Amino acid sequence: MIASRMNTETMNRFLAHVAGIHAREFIIMVLDGAPSHRGKELVVPENMRLLPLPPYSPELNPAELLWDDLREKEFANRVFDSLPAATEQLRRGMDRMRHSPEALKSLTGWDWIISSL
Repeated sequence: MIASRMNTETMNRFLAHVAGIHAREFIIMVLDGAPSHRGKELVVPENMRLLPLPPYSPELNPAELLWDDLREKEFANRVFDSLPAATEQLRRGMDRMRHSPEALKSLTGWDWIISSL
């Protein structure tokens, strides 16, 4: 999901989207301390629990490696003539990741995450 702004409303849409796609699964979602991840109006679906990371600990956040991978493979040495062109490149990169579950697992399947399953 690509959004033009990140706030609690957008986060609620994202959580509902993920919960709907994985309706028969229980999801533990790891989150950093962004304001949109801890708003009072945040609605957590029934099949999901949020696992907040300690403050100032990007080294524990598996999403950081996803962003690194996207920067390296989709944006390195590229110049875009518009924001929509950059957004489309991001969309292609996210689609690549979506169709590569083993690659995603190798980036985000850290021992502390796998052992808590």
